[in-house]
This record gives sequence, C-alpha cells and structure tokens, in this order.
Amino acid sequence: MRDHDAQPVGGIARRLAHILTTRGIDPNAQLTDPAEPVPALQAAQARIPARYQAALADHPAVTAWVSEVAQAGRPGPKGAPGIAQGRSLLIVGTTGTGKTHQAYGAVRSLLLAGVRLRWKAITAADLYAELRPRPGHDGERELRDLSRCPLLIIDDLGAAKSSEWTEEITMRLINRRYNEMLPTLVTTNLGMADLRQHIGDRVASRLTEMTDKVILDGPDRRRALAAQRLSPAATAVPTTRSEPVAPAAATAVPVARRLGR
Repeated sequence: MRDHDAQPVGGIARRLAHILTTRGIDPNAQLTDPAEPVPALQAAQARIPARYQAALADHPAVTAWVSEVAQAGRPGPKGAPGIAQGRSLLIVGTTGTGKTHQAYGAVRSLLLAGVRLRWKAITAADLYAELRPRPGHDGERELRDLSRCPLLIIDDLGAAKSSEWTEEITMRLINRRYNEMLPTLVTTNLGMADLRQHIGDRVASRLTEMTDKVILDGPDRRRALAAQRLSPAATAVPTTRSEPVAPAAATAVPVARRLGR
C-alpha cells in the first residue's frame, strides 16, 4: 500500500503528471462539468445519491488515480476508453472528512473524462444485508456480480458489526477483485491496525498490496455546517419602548454546499 495524505502531490501523482505531460496533457487541468451533457454521466446521476450528484474529486492522489485509470482504459466503440485493470484506493479518514464525496467524485470524474464505465456502490452494512442468506434470494449470484464489476465502491468498510460470516464474505469479495486486479474504491474510518482486527489479516493483507492509501484529515464537516446553520446571524436586543420599532433587515444565512463523508 502506498500512502497519500492531504499534503502536496505524492509519488503516484508525480509519476502520473510526468506520463500525462509526455502525452501532451496538462496534469493540472481541472475536470469540470462540460457545457454539453455527457450521456453516460446523465445516466449515472440517477444512481448517485442526491447529496453527491455534484461531487468532483479534488484530492491530488484521487485525481491522479482518475487520470491513471482513464489513460489505461481499453479503446471501445467510437474510440471511447473502457475501464481496465488497475490499482485501487483506500480512502481513510475520521467521520465527516469527505471520503464518500471523493469516491463518488472519482466516478463522476471518470465519466466526465469519457470513460465507458460499469460501476456499483454499496456500503459495507448494505453489502452484508444484501448477501445474507434468505429464501428466494440468490446471494451467490449477487456476490459474483459485485466481484466482477469493473469498478466497485465499498463505503464504510469496518463500520458494520463483524462476525465470522462477514469476514468470510469480505474475504471472498476482496480476494476475487484482488486476483482480477479490478479497481476498487474503499472508504473507512479505521486505521489499518483496527481494520485488520475487524476484517481479518487475509483481507487486510490484500488491501495493503492492491490499494494506494489516501488520508483525509480535518474536522467533521457535517458538524461544522450544522453549527453554522444554528448560529444566529444577529442577536436580537429586547426593548421596552412603547413606540413602534422598525423591523430589522433580514439577514440571509449562507447556504452550505453539499459535502460528503
């Protein structure tokens, strides 16, 4: 595993910057929503949670990963690249530091770059709920589909209650994607030592090899935004005057932009 924190661009980003420069591509160019709609992005928006439908990856290591995946894609119909084998990302940070925002932003950035992309996103808790044996449900088929998906987001790994069964399911899923070298975006609140205790040594070992580690730090943005909304714009001063008092001008409270985990 290669670590990338919130400091200036690390090794993977420098290497990608050199590759892109030699191909005549500006590595500092920012991916923005184009003037013309992107059909693939429009189709994906229906599957992206409302909170992350405007997300764009802006962490240097994540944008470098997007560039690497886009450049490595196999040519498909009309020359559009399709996602290929590649490295994965382990996005680590405390609650509210933007992990899920970066993950969905990476998907949207790939689509904006013209990459043909079949992807899925699921939280670890929902993963276990979906695969838990029950009448009339083929959990094995669902596991195979997740294992073969060209790009998979596993959100909040380590947040669900662990058991021998969840450890086995996680091992089977990660091991298949590890063997096929399929890109996987994993977010977690846990450091590797705690994650190893939660998901087992075998899974942690594979994640260590297959992923580049991106560390997000800072305060909980959700709490900061909640505090901002609750803070009064102005303190009202009570008055005992008998004559009418002119109403104070309304003060608008800034509307915070959407932020992810």
